[in-house]
Amino acid sequence: MVVTTTRVDTGEPLYCTFASRYVRASLPRFKMPEQSIPKEAAYQIINDELMLDGNPRLNLASFVTTWMEPECDRLIMSAINKNYVDMDGYPVTTELQNRCVNMIAHLFNAPIGEDEIAVGVGTVGSSEAIMLAGLAFKRKWQNERKAEGKPHDKPNIVTGANVQVCWEKFAKYFEVELKEVKLREGFYVMDPVKAVEMVDENTICVAAILGSTLTGEFEDIKLLNHLLTEKNRETGWSTPIHVDAASGGFVAPFLYPDLEWDFRLPLVKSINVSGHKYGLVYAGVGWIVWRNKEDLPEELIFHVNYLGSDQPTFTLNFSKGSSQIIAQYYQFIRLGFEGYRSIMENCMENAKALKEGIQATGRFEMVSGDVGVPLVAFSLRDSSRYTVFDVSESLRRFGWIVPAYTMPADAEHMAVLRVVIREDFSRSLAERLVSDIRKAVADLDGRWARTAIVAEVKAEDKPGGVVVYRKSVGETTQQQEIYGHRRGRVEQKKTSGVC
Repeated sequence: MVVTTTRVDTGEPLYCTFASRYVRASLPRFKMPEQSIPKEAAYQIINDELMLDGNPRLNLASFVTTWMEPECDRLIMSAINKNYVDMDGYPVTTELQNRCVNMIAHLFNAPIGEDEIAVGVGTVGSSEAIMLAGLAFKRKWQNERKAEGKPHDKPNIVTGANVQVCWEKFAKYFEVELKEVKLREGFYVMDPVKAVEMVDENTICVAAILGSTLTGEFEDIKLLNHLLTEKNRETGWSTPIHVDAASGGFVAPFLYPDLEWDFRLPLVKSINVSGHKYGLVYAGVGWIVWRNKEDLPEELIFHVNYLGSDQPTFTLNFSKGSSQIIAQYYQFIRLGFEGYRSIMENCMENAKALKEGIQATGRFEMVSGDVGVPLVAFSLRDSSRYTVFDVSESLRRFGWIVPAYTMPADAEHMAVLRVVIREDFSRSLAERLVSDIRKAVADLDGRWARTAIVAEVKAEDKPGGVVVYRKSVGETTQQQEIYGHRRGRVEQKKTSGVC
């Protein structure tokens, strides 16, 4: 930053950014500035603001990968100017995407031969993948209803109330009713029995989740397949299953190889998975794979030729970067089955250690189970003095981003904290987090004790003497807010958003 540069247009030397006028001037925030500034100044100004962001590796709210090997980082940077959609211009990148699709299809036990080409596509994440899967189900259902001369204007999807928000987006954007199986205390995933009961002739699919975003648990997809097969036989319907494996798709094959949740079940017609979660790639890549080509209606595939050749495309967007596709292929060939299994085993061991450490405090109840994605969800045993939202806020001063949230219907009374264990969350970090949780709880205990002192208030004199009122703990809530760990903060902030 001390290097001297000269602007050609003004001749103004820039000896040091912090000694220049650029750090004194207030830059416009919502309009493009009229004049240019030196590249060093632009970099420094932006870099300084970004310092106020949280540390991605301490962001335990997110499933998204925050670390990759330097060799892969170099591949990503070398491909950052390649437009993935230009298949004619970048045929090798297209080939790498096709290889990834086939590797994932085989991993999910798709009924294809060794030399057959799987049906699937890379996306910008599981949200886009779910949109594509939903559109395929909707169009296929509509075509079947039209052929039978039946109404086709009221499609619905049956799923649990624990679904990620992208399912709600699909339902709203593409006019599909979302029929949600409500949760209950102690059971925070979709109940297959209740789900099948909600299926009717307008149901385009039942969406099951492999790795709930709330608790990390796997839904019983094998039981769902059995019950739905029975109902289809009784009714003459052909209601299929989609598996949202955004979180668990790159966990289950390596930790639970005998668990039947994928294309081994006949009614499973499509599966989405996030490459940027336990696929171990930076944010920006997801995958959708279909059982066979009959499950993806041909009329949804577009063909363009203005980039040099006929190119089929089935995506919601068009241009996008190639880097994440290349990074995914790197991880597949670099790690192999053995490497992924070792990483997932490490994640589960660290999750177990964290769980035991949190339980040892004696202050929390575990909400997450032992089988699922590497995740620890827990609630306070006693929320009468402070809440999980207070614990979440208190942990921020140590640098940790630990989300607190309430469960969906009908378990809204449950509020929990959640820690996602990623590849770069080591045992030492787990031990440090437990230590900081102990400090945060002890600090909250101390604050509550200080604000719980009964206040005596002298009231006006009345006949018979002075009346003295005593405030209960409940009546001192305002003082508790004012003199809490964030002085001057009157309203509590709740951590929202579960990704």
